Amino acid sequence: MSEQSAAPVVVVTGANGLVGARTCAALLAHGARVRAVVRREGAAPQDVKGIEEVVGDFADSSFAAQVVRGADTVVTTVHPMGSDRSAQEEVGLTGTTTFLRAAVEAGVGRHVHVSTAGVYVRDPGTGDVDEAGALVGDGAGTYPEVKRDVDAAIAEIGGITRVLVRPPAILGAAESSVWNTLRPAALRDDPEQRHGIADKTFAWVHVDDLADLVALVAGGAIADSEDPSRGPVPGGCTPVNLAGEPATEERYLRTVADALGVEITWDDEPAWTGQLLTGRARGWGWTPRVTLDSAMAELASGVRGGPEDREG
Repeated sequence: MSEQSAAPVVVVTGANGLVGARTCAALLAHGARVRAVVRREGAAPQDVKGIEEVVGDFADSSFAAQVVRGADTVVTTVHPMGSDRSAQEEVGLTGTTTFLRAAVEAGVGRHVHVSTAGVYVRDPGTGDVDEAGALVGDGAGTYPEVKRDVDAAIAEIGGITRVLVRPPAILGAAESSVWNTLRPAALRDDPEQRHGIADKTFAWVHVDDLADLVALVAGGAIADSEDPSRGPVPGGCTPVNLAGEPATEERYLRTVADALGVEITWDDEPAWTGQLLTGRARGWGWTPRVTLDSAMAELASGVRGGPEDREG
């Protein structure tokens, strides 16, 4: 068997997005063959050699059946978080489960889904949160509720090993980045957005570290295990949390505000001050490489409009 034919085939949806693009690059670095699913021709990462671009709607069952044929793993990253509830349910929930069912029918072995730590209750006084943490109820907001429902729907679909990757705020330079681009733009343009709670936990992970974990799981470097502290449960649905160094909202907002030259109003309100626990991911062999200082330097440089200034 040739080295190329032995390499796992991984299908990545949303391959032109912040997470999807970095995941494609990380998979290639780990030796996988990547099918990058995008809606428009030429939208797959152009600076990453070796990607097979596949153009189509991942939520279309016929297209899904074609693109997953012969794959070892599928990775789903698509969720229109800024859209209304119906769009989030149509794309994030119906689309993801349609794609997953096609993968099961095709005999794909693993599914890695990029979820969010937003599905956990993180109210004042909650304390630290691990993968057994309580999930949000109705009334938490459209995004966390729909993502919670997507996770629940994935858990109900058997016949494949499923991993729910749950990152908090995802840092990383890109036009579509919420925390490096969109949130700073809101603070720049709207004084009403310049409020924060200084000691509130700012749980975060850099997109490169997120992509590394997804690539390790999707590429098969992390073996199945009946013990979820050591690897994904075979045939089961295993959530796994990711987070970088502990940080506060004050650290994030001051970095943005100083780069913009604006002031933050600090509100005296109760807030979550616990941590997102990552013992499971670390037990799988994952360790974040991007420090808080380097992530904040990259953030500040991007807000000021300068070149990226980040080292691992």
